[in-house]
Amino acid sequence: MPALLGAHGLDAYALLTTDRALQQAPTLSQGAEAVVYVPPGKVDEISATLLPRTGNRAVVALGGGRVIDTGKAIAGAAGVPCAAIPTTLSGAELTRFHRTPAGVEGARMIRPSLVIADPGLMASQPMPGLAASALNALAHAVEALYTPLANPVASMAALRAAYLIARGLDASDPLRDDLALGALLAGYASGQTGYAFHHVVCQSAVRLAGTPHAQTNAVVLPHSVRLVRPRAPDAIGRLARSLGDPDAAAAVARLTQRSGATTLRELGMREDQVDEVAAAAASRAEVKNTPNPPTVDELRDLLLRALG
Repeated sequence: MPALLGAHGLDAYALLTTDRALQQAPTLSQGAEAVVYVPPGKVDEISATLLPRTGNRAVVALGGGRVIDTGKAIAGAAGVPCAAIPTTLSGAELTRFHRTPAGVEGARMIRPSLVIADPGLMASQPMPGLAASALNALAHAVEALYTPLANPVASMAALRAAYLIARGLDASDPLRDDLALGALLAGYASGQTGYAFHHVVCQSAVRLAGTPHAQTNAVVLPHSVRLVRPRAPDAIGRLARSLGDPDAAAAVARLTQRSGATTLRELGMREDQVDEVAAAAASRAEVKNTPNPPTVDELRDLLLRALG
């Protein structure tokens, strides 16, 4: 990996990572001029705190979605190159979706200029965290099928991603290479088409109720598929065929069972938080990327069903 980075002009970099990620690729610290550990928290706050510690160097983000989004945020604010080496199935390495550092003017939204995608790293999480990460990737594929920017190439990638992720999770021992490739294809599709109400709802729950990101996506996704099915029947019909089940929502619900939780209540969300999360989600412009955008009452009902 250091040789690949150097070949692309990234031989003097600040490494953003976590303890778990660095243990899996320790040679990356040897080529780094600075190693910066990314703590839990919100990307806009984390990136603002860590920005001075990268010293205006190129950024190499080794880790999951939070680490890679933080790397993108810092690079976009500092105007430096960013490389991503994912250790989860978040898909963040292939999109320009991220928050910008709090209080920093002129920060840009960027995607990494170099991605080193090693299946052994991407799918290295133990179960059930791996399944939750895979369901988050599947959510990218699902939404890519029906946003206004949906197109034949992105849809082909999304449907193949759905097939690979379902096959990878249906096996008694997860097929990690399938999951890694599925996540890459889903991230590509999402990067081309954007996201809609599902990710808005999940992001709002994570931010306001403190639920974990991947698991929140996993729990909410079956309910999201049910909500969007009458709005985008052709897209959800193609999804069902890729999942090998005429009922796409039921197929996703079965996969969700492998993620370690099936309700938002298990993830720590309370019923008295539902109205706030629904209102926050409904106020986001990305909800309009959904055919016949759901109302705040529909989002509230979805959250109550997912709450369990």
